[in-house]
Amino acid sequence: MTETALTEPSAQTHTGPRRDVSVGDTVFTLLGTAHVSAESANEVRELIDSGEFDAVAIELCDARHNNLANPDALADQDLFEIFRQGKAGMVAANLALGAFQQRIAEQSGIEPGAEMRAALEASQRHELPLLLIDRDVGITLKRIYQNVPWWQRTTLISGLLGSVLSRQEVSAEEVEKLKQGDVLESTFSEFAAESETLFTPLISERDRYMVMRLAQQCPPGKFKRVLVVIGAGHLKGMAEHLEGPASAAPEKEIAELESTRPRSRIWKMIPWLITALVLTGFAIGFSRNTGLGWQLVGEWFVINGVLAGVGSLIALAHPVTIIATIFAAPLTSLNPTIGAGFVAAGVELAMRKPKVRDFSLLRHDVTTVKGWWRNRVSRTLLVFIGATIGSAAGTWIAGLKIAGSLLG
Repeated sequence: MTETALTEPSAQTHTGPRRDVSVGDTVFTLLGTAHVSAESANEVRELIDSGEFDAVAIELCDARHNNLANPDALADQDLFEIFRQGKAGMVAANLALGAFQQRIAEQSGIEPGAEMRAALEASQRHELPLLLIDRDVGITLKRIYQNVPWWQRTTLISGLLGSVLSRQEVSAEEVEKLKQGDVLESTFSEFAAESETLFTPLISERDRYMVMRLAQQCPPGKFKRVLVVIGAGHLKGMAEHLEGPASAAPEKEIAELESTRPRSRIWKMIPWLITALVLTGFAIGFSRNTGLGWQLVGEWFVINGVLAGVGSLIALAHPVTIIATIFAAPLTSLNPTIGAGFVAAGVELAMRKPKVRDFSLLRHDVTTVKGWWRNRVSRTLLVFIGATIGSAAGTWIAGLKIAGSLLG
């Protein structure tokens, strides 16, 4: 990216904003598309069919590309393994975003991301290299979460849930907003417009990231002309980065933009500290009086087990799952290596194994609140989350109760 030249949009027949940026011997045609627009999809097809380009880059990561190419990819995954790896929350977040996308498709008659699908299909048809340049959606969500002060995270999460589960009709104004960005940007648009902490990881970082990916995948001499299909909201930022000084180490910048802060040792030690304090409380109770000791143990099991069971009950778990959660939660809370949610989800999967129909209807079912409980896949996620939250609440409440009994 040492030599740059900018040309204005050329043909009047194109509806989307378009800029050609020359970087060395390669011309990058940045096409700003509307993610909810049949016109944008048609324009992408026409440009690729024109034969002008020898490569196509699109605003997708591997995960989103896989979801686009294989909408039923979740059916091929081991749900139990998802829970074991601690990815249940991320899967739920992706389903929620997919629900927002599906709702727009049903109300507008246009599938969001149609232009990306058009680029995928047309590049395959013409046997052109397809370059995936966007950052993984999971990393972006983590960096958004970490960039927001802890006291604002509840508002952010509730706003996200409200926007994706709302049954209100999508207004013309909201559709217009979608024409300037993607589902992520539209979901967080209310917050991002007023918050630099959201704008940075959601938009400006991705502008830089996608340019670095272009530099990485398009070394000098590899391609002469590359069509870059991006949301219109990224065009200005990416053009500025392409016109700027070339990066001496794009791989290093990519690694920095993909990094997330590891949990501090303090947070990792808290579960073990709680376990030690609770067990110490039991020991002190028995040393004072056997009856007091059994009273503390009983309070721990009842409070922790009941609240975890209530969490499973709210998720409409199988009766066996609820009972198993009640008995497991007090024990798992004393063992930080396994959680009550993991046990609850495992039992629920054993009692109500998702069927092929559940996977095929998943994208549609999660567009409604009732659908999350009706579908066995999404309901298992809710069981995991409900039992986890219930057990966590029970741990703190029971722990404070024990402390009060010993100090009072």
